[in-house]
Amino acid sequence: MVRMARIVRAVCFDLMDTVLYDPYREALAAAIRAAAPGDVARHRDPTCWPAFECGEIDEAEFVRRFFREGAEGVSFDIDAFNRVRRAEYRFLPGVREIVEALQGRALRFVASNYPVWVEELREAFALDALFEGVYSSHHLRVRKPAREFFDRLVSRIGVDAGDCLFVDDRAENCDAAAAVGMRAHVFDGAAGLRARLVDEGLLDARGR
Repeated sequence: MVRMARIVRAVCFDLMDTVLYDPYREALAAAIRAAAPGDVARHRDPTCWPAFECGEIDEAEFVRRFFREGAEGVSFDIDAFNRVRRAEYRFLPGVREIVEALQGRALRFVASNYPVWVEELREAFALDALFEGVYSSHHLRVRKPAREFFDRLVSRIGVDAGDCLFVDDRAENCDAAAAVGMRAHVFDGAAGLRARLVDEGLLDARGR
């Protein structure tokens, strides 16, 4: 008896550097003032960004904690950060067209590590019109690659892990998705993703 392969019912996309360009580095460069280059690494609090992404702290607390308490010679300008961040978001080449082509062929979800700023992006890029659901670490209260992220994601979207294809630019996140039974694709551009979707039977040979 031949066992039929399971079809992909849902495609779960990372957001930053998979669907949209992530301007974090440029925004950070605009925001930080330091007396010496080494001051940034020495005084930075590495726990504040993960806490912000998981919704444990708000933006004001993220800024307050960006540098450790008592740090001298460094400052963080959130207005400059947000100005650059908002100006530089954009769809990566070819990805929006792929997401649109999947309409009616598979459910489409955002599955991203990102803080409350994801709500701005929902509106600015009409994500609710492109995806059946938008889920970030801000909503799920846990970050990839933790297993809990994927367990909570699968519970929210109502699709078995084995029927999902997870797409992310970070191999460690794809490995974590595969560990819970998802199919996974390491994103390295629209052409590779389109080819994978053709292989999965979601798009035809012309990528439509």
